[in-house]
Amino acid sequence: MSPRVVSVNVVRALIADPRGDVGRTAIDKAPVTEPVELLESGPAGDVVVDRKHHGGRDQAVYAYASEDQAWWAGALGRELPPGTFGENLTTEGLDVTGAVVGERWLIEGADGSGEVVVEVTTPRIPCQTFQSWMAEPQWVRRFTEHGAPGAYLRVLVEGAVRAGARVEVLHRPGHGVTIGEVFQPRLADPARLRRLLDEGEDLHPALVRRLESEVDRAASRPAAASGATSG
Repeated sequence: MSPRVVSVNVVRALIADPRGDVGRTAIDKAPVTEPVELLESGPAGDVVVDRKHHGGRDQAVYAYASEDQAWWAGALGRELPPGTFGENLTTEGLDVTGAVVGERWLIEGADGSGEVVVEVTTPRIPCQTFQSWMAEPQWVRRFTEHGAPGAYLRVLVEGAVRAGARVEVLHRPGHGVTIGEVFQPRLADPARLRRLLDEGEDLHPALVRRLESEVDRAASRPAAASGATSG
């Protein structure tokens, strides 16, 4: 099936978030039928409440694959309509977990408004707000272990998009490191993470810190092992 946007989702209502830092959250999102402007700051009509941990240029739009959401629907035994995971774009036919960091997508513009270009920046890191919203036991751990986090996107060319818009992978960086790898860096090859740090352009600062920490940790393991046996 050709890659496409299944739905564009924006906040339905701000709800109480007793486990978050600011007391309210905009995670409750639902599909809209009208075109939505994807701006550098995020989708028009959407809201970011906790600006310390969410939003900004590098996390302007959150995309999640309908295929991964369907997997979770089966695992949880409940319906998970588009927007359930707080995503702005629910996609179909795109390997979001396998998207390369820095990969660019061309999204068909709505009503002849031109084409929108977004760039894959970093995976979603599950938090207690997400767990409270899903109301599933050990949700953060389970979501992490499954390894399909969805991807945040940077908007490079603004424009209006709507449900059904075609999506094309416009560019894929040569380093080849995927969203899935940086989401679970302890399972990834440290040499590949190092390549991303060396070759990746305009990386999310939090992602850089996360990967540098993991690369340093991996580099220290042989020395630690050697020291432990030499005494």
